[in-house]
Amino acid sequence: MKRLYDNALIYGRLLTVTQPHLVERYNKALKAFGLPATVLERFDIDKTGFSPQIADELDDPNYLDPNGVNRRFIILTPAQSTLPVVHTCFSNTEALVYEFYNSNSRAIQALTIKDVIYGEIEDNVSTVRDVEDLLSIEQVEFKVLSADDVLGKAATLRSLVDRLKTEPEAWRDDAMLERMVDLAKVAGDIRENRLVPDQVVFRHDAFWASHFGGCYIFNDEKMTTVICDPDAPGFRRSRPWQVSYLSIRDQVRIFRFLAETGRLDPPRASWLETSGLLEHRAEMAIRALLRKSDPDADYSGMDAVWLQTWMHRNAGLINEEGTYPFLNAIKREIAQTGRVDIGRIPDRFRFLLARARPEHKDAWLVNRLITEFVPDDFVSRYVFNKQGFYADYTGYDDAFRQHVVETLKNTYLTDKAAFRKRLYGL
Repeated sequence: MKRLYDNALIYGRLLTVTQPHLVERYNKALKAFGLPATVLERFDIDKTGFSPQIADELDDPNYLDPNGVNRRFIILTPAQSTLPVVHTCFSNTEALVYEFYNSNSRAIQALTIKDVIYGEIEDNVSTVRDVEDLLSIEQVEFKVLSADDVLGKAATLRSLVDRLKTEPEAWRDDAMLERMVDLAKVAGDIRENRLVPDQVVFRHDAFWASHFGGCYIFNDEKMTTVICDPDAPGFRRSRPWQVSYLSIRDQVRIFRFLAETGRLDPPRASWLETSGLLEHRAEMAIRALLRKSDPDADYSGMDAVWLQTWMHRNAGLINEEGTYPFLNAIKREIAQTGRVDIGRIPDRFRFLLARARPEHKDAWLVNRLITEFVPDDFVSRYVFNKQGFYADYTGYDDAFRQHVVETLKNTYLTDKAAFRKRLYGL
């Protein structure tokens, strides 16, 4: 993974913590979680406070996610709000934490001047034992604490201020006034600083969870749909009138579900001709075929001419595998008719023509699910399904790993937003 780290393809865009007072505050949060303090003087953190260096130090990548549910968080600065989440068991953790930052920005700003904010994103289950546990998660609540109890002291100061305002003789209580002064030294002027977060409960909507090999949950008005390994505990256990269960191996039913619920962009010329998705998938198919058929290939000199030469020499292999000629035939059909009759497309090729409907609220999750069925498209896997990409990457030989890194650097990393907009409409 060092090559990925050196090229900002893993643990990228993190915030480096070097200030001694922030390291001290981070240690206070670790101790509150029952974890040993770090001896590191420099480490990186993501939006939730997760640090890959501290995970290595503790030899525990799940130190903020010990049960794969009720994720812990450590907030040292409001600047974390713009960071990614680089380690999570739920695909929507980043969105939930972003909502928390966005809804409580003034409180976070005021609190982190003096203290560290930490806590858990709690739901109604403590462990995930089966699919039913995942289905029971409908909302989460941020349980917020601060190491020096600035939150508690602000609440106490507020109550004393109210007493001073309502009790005519309260101003004669010297002990109370002295206590208010001491509390104000910690909490500041609570009339100006909003120290208590306003919104801590958020809806837990459609998501992917890492449990049972990966489980997708989609919520519609009258039906919840679960997509995962049918051997997962609790699969098809109950509530068939409320929950539809689809095997992750059944791509025919999954495609039908996504199409019928309006989550897929129908394959039309209006976006296929301009997005370059067909050309991209064709190129990914050729690279995958090259890797599988020629393990000793030298990718260092690969360019358009080199690749075209290899394709001419291996035309029989390409035609036998079928993906590249299929995509070329679709390009011709789109140019002639402006659309594709998806009903006559062989099942194994349908997801090659698919992307999520960009305006749908589940677009990112749907694109992640699509990558399950186009694993040779390592670029799309990296964009939407990093856990899947990293698992694939460990199985590549060293030469292909370097090729993957160079490809991502020269395509996606050059302008991430423009790349996502062009290929996926996002």
